Amino acid sequence: MPSYSAPVNDIKFLLHDYFNLQQHNHMPAFAEATPDLLDAILDEAAKVTENVFQPLNLPADEQGCRLEDGKVITPDGFKEAYNQYVEGGWQGMSGDVKYGGQGLPQTLGLVLNELMVSANWGFAMYPGLTKGATESIYAWGTDEQKDLYLPKMYAAEWAGTMNLTEPHCGTDLGLLRTKAEPAGDDSYKITGTKIFISAGDHDLTENIIHLVLARIPGGPEGIKGISLFIVPRNTINPDGSIGDNNGVTCGSLEEKMGIHSNATCVMNFDGATGYLLGDKHRGMKAMFTMMNEARLGVAIQGLAIAEVANQNAVAYANDRIQGRALTGAKNPDDKADPIIVHPDVRRMLMTNRAFIEGSRAMAIWAGILVDTTREHADEAERAKADEMLALITPVLKSYLTDQGVEAASRALQCFGGHGYIREWGMEQFLRDSRIAPIYEGTNGIQAMDLIGRKLPANGGAAIRAYFDMIQTFIDDNKSNESLAKYIPLLEKALGRLQAASMWLMQNGMENPNNAGSGAHYYLNLLALVTMGYFWADMARKASEMLAAGEGDKTFLENKLITADFFFGHMLPETSSLKVKIEAGATSVMGLDAQSF
Repeated sequence: MPSYSAPVNDIKFLLHDYFNLQQHNHMPAFAEATPDLLDAILDEAAKVTENVFQPLNLPADEQGCRLEDGKVITPDGFKEAYNQYVEGGWQGMSGDVKYGGQGLPQTLGLVLNELMVSANWGFAMYPGLTKGATESIYAWGTDEQKDLYLPKMYAAEWAGTMNLTEPHCGTDLGLLRTKAEPAGDDSYKITGTKIFISAGDHDLTENIIHLVLARIPGGPEGIKGISLFIVPRNTINPDGSIGDNNGVTCGSLEEKMGIHSNATCVMNFDGATGYLLGDKHRGMKAMFTMMNEARLGVAIQGLAIAEVANQNAVAYANDRIQGRALTGAKNPDDKADPIIVHPDVRRMLMTNRAFIEGSRAMAIWAGILVDTTREHADEAERAKADEMLALITPVLKSYLTDQGVEAASRALQCFGGHGYIREWGMEQFLRDSRIAPIYEGTNGIQAMDLIGRKLPANGGAAIRAYFDMIQTFIDDNKSNESLAKYIPLLEKALGRLQAASMWLMQNGMENPNNAGSGAHYYLNLLALVTMGYFWADMARKASEMLAAGEGDKTFLENKLITADFFFGHMLPETSSLKVKIEAGATSVMGLDAQSF
């Protein structure tokens, strides 16, 4: 049976020592987020995720969801666990206090999302989709819509979803056919079928508020003619009570590879009453509020599954005895040594550790950027944060989820044959992890979005600001003796990224396939340089704290050892990625389609 322990110490180091969230208390969301309050929330979140959500993970995966009389029944124990989630007030933590939220930073919400997903990915998706829906309603809804929906959704009494994909269209949403016929008042009749709808139906809440992309007849063709609608599963009476079904039903549940405990639904809308969210024919702009929120959430899923898988691999490696250490017996009183003495096992565990801790720093940075775009008093600062966030979101979504799969696979490998056996839980982690590179925009789409939209946006302002951020750090720390072994390596990696950027700009315009064939490699190169920056900066902070006699000495020394591993074993991949980018598209596109 797998286990989970929330990585509270590393999170507290990042929030308090490294990022020092208190420096942002000029922004309203951070004003009340004192270190003591953050610690209390984290400690309580650790208890809930470890003791309530995690024990349900393996049995819920085995049981799955079922569809009975048109209604989805979640696994045993989910309803009771969800009630504890509601009672704890977790859903509205970063919501606007005007609508019953607690007004705490979005950064904290991302941290808590990691803990929930590590403990129980399938369960975490139910409230996770609600969070995204509330963000869209908050950003685009009328005052009346906010007053009606947000208090109930912040309280987790009502859930939320997003409905984009149809059987014939996924990424190319301009092809969607779901119709929204004006009903003669302020409502529309929504008719169509949506597929792959996570948490599309369930028994955890009394109502589910669907956000549905649909086409108003007579609107523009393609993506410009799409609008976004609020479509409650059940009607809402004038007094706020729940009425009859609104023509919204789950037609079937998908039989899928992983996340069995989350209901992935085919949703049918049969003349369902819906209400326009935002402007007519501007639905994609409104939906992207939810999608960008979701993409950061999915990035966190990659980190979270790596964390829990690696924890179990470490425990197994310390317990399982097999063979002897290459340098001599470490456990002479027994017949063999624990497998953690073997360098190849260490290689896998250290790769996971360096990825996890570096990714967590990147994710919290993204959270701070989100809060800055919303809370900073200076419009120019909000704009800069927004540009950087737009640049880094596809990088985090793609790199953290791809590497989350790899981390889960490495963790399983540490178990050998036992990792392939269901009772240990490792095969579930690997199965679950595989969805993250696919949904909320496949990782190939993220890479194309990065080089096709995010790099050239606003004349390349974001990537220039990014280069300046890394270069400034390098220049400021060239004389820092504690970073002497890191700074030259980071500077070389940055140079490779800059050279690759120039190559893509020149050769991608000449032949767009050059850009397409190098997009995946470029995104990973940008991710590694970003992680290198954070590892060098975390090493700086750890060295300063050790010199001052502050903090946990062993924790800080281990942070430096992990930084050494990253710079020696992971950052060098930037060299091969640059070579792959500059190889161009000739061999990629060389075969005729019939030759495959």
